[in-house]
Amino acid sequence: MPSRRDVLKTLAAGSIAASLSPLSTYANNEKIMYPLKGNINHSVTQWTYGNMPLDELCVFAKKIGITAIDLLAPKDWPTIQKHGLTCSMCYIPGKVSLTDGFAGKEFHASLIKDYEEGIPLVAKAGYKNLICFSGNRRGMDDETGLKNCEEGLKKILPLAEKHKVVLVMELLNSKRDHKDYMCDHTAWGVELCKRLGSENFKLLYDIYHMQVDEGNVIQTIRDNHQYIAHYHTAGVPGRHELNDQQELYYPAIMKAIVETGFKGYVAQEFIPTGKTKEDRLKALEEAVHVCDV
Repeated sequence: MPSRRDVLKTLAAGSIAASLSPLSTYANNEKIMYPLKGNINHSVTQWTYGNMPLDELCVFAKKIGITAIDLLAPKDWPTIQKHGLTCSMCYIPGKVSLTDGFAGKEFHASLIKDYEEGIPLVAKAGYKNLICFSGNRRGMDDETGLKNCEEGLKKILPLAEKHKVVLVMELLNSKRDHKDYMCDHTAWGVELCKRLGSENFKLLYDIYHMQVDEGNVIQTIRDNHQYIAHYHTAGVPGRHELNDQQELYYPAIMKAIVETGFKGYVAQEFIPTGKTKEDRLKALEEAVHVCDV
């Protein structure tokens, strides 16, 4: 992997340089952070830094301007609260899985039970977004999956509305990472949003996943932003750093998101490739600056 100095030299030679804020510097082992622009609310997923204690990730995240940690269950909320951070996307206790979701009617009973227990917990903690999944097709066509998801979600949406919690279904690619996943195209997810007709159900637009399955990221965001509550990032191909080894131009994507008036969180969900902890954390810092438009 290139060093930060190499990356900056590369960026300086191209048009991307103008879109980046200065990176932080180090003096006497203390972080000196240049202020971020404030147009993007930055977050990071904990699982991509799973080899690092959550406490340590929180300390570093806060230093570089990240204000939230993504995809945490209630057991981890006290840790981030101790550091003055929020949870930008919540998991709930139970057996919620990516494969056994609302598209399968056989999972509705257990899912409804879990979400009926989880929604009040999210609200009590002062959080807003709660992730959910369509699950796999298992031979279903799009229409059957839509009807099943609509039926199951309508049983918990009134509770979500009462507690001001937003149920957020993640768009995942079925081409490479999540074979057979139902909610694998934006149009399908948007249609589900329209059928449910509630501001308490929206989509998690994962930029990496949707580039893999459908492309046309910026126009899709512009056309459907009203149905999107949250964004994830990663480089394509590989799901790694947001550097010049991948095909997405994140400054332009972030600018398009800002222009929609989006006020939610953008969470870094790339898998860092650095061999040392320091390299992996530098990659996170650099990604924040790439996205800080």
